[in-house]
Amino acid sequence: MEIEFDVKVTASALYDYLLYHTFKSASGMLGTIVGALMIVVFAATKYPIYLIAGVVLILYLPCTLFVRANRQAQNNPAFKKPLHYKMTDEGISVAQGENEESQSWESCVKAVSTNKSIILYTSKSTASIFPKSDLGEKKDAVIQMISTHMPPKKVKIK
Repeated sequence: MEIEFDVKVTASALYDYLLYHTFKSASGMLGTIVGALMIVVFAATKYPIYLIAGVVLILYLPCTLFVRANRQAQNNPAFKKPLHYKMTDEGISVAQGENEESQSWESCVKAVSTNKSIILYTSKSTASIFPKSDLGEKKDAVIQMISTHMPPKKVKIK
C-alpha cells in the first residue's frame, strides 16, 4: 500500500503542534496548575498579586508559543513550500525540492492527533505535522497506514 500527499506547514499548524507538545509535558502542565492555584489563592486572600501571577503563568506559554510559531513559519525555509510525503509499507519519506529523507516505521516514536492535525513524532522533540485540512479525503488512509505499521501503544489518534 502507498499513500502520497502534500502538506503546507503554516503558523497555525505549528502553533497547534507546539501547544500539544508543550502542554503534554510536565513543565507545561505544572505551569498551568501553579497558575490556577495562584488564582485560587487570590480568591481566598483577595491579594491582587496572586491574580496577576496566576494570569501571567497561565497566559505566558500560549502567547510565547504563538509568537514562536509565527516566527518559525516566516523564517524557516522548509515551511515556505509544501512538503511531499509518501507512506509505504517500508516507512515514510518526505521530499521538498531536490531534498528527500526517509524513515522506517520502527524508528517512529509515536503518533497523536489534535483537532487540527495528525502528528507523527520521529524523535522525542521532532515531528511531522499533517494538517487535517491538507489531508482531505486521504486522512482516513493516513490514519490507517500509521495504525497498521506502528504498535498500538504508540498510536493515540482519535
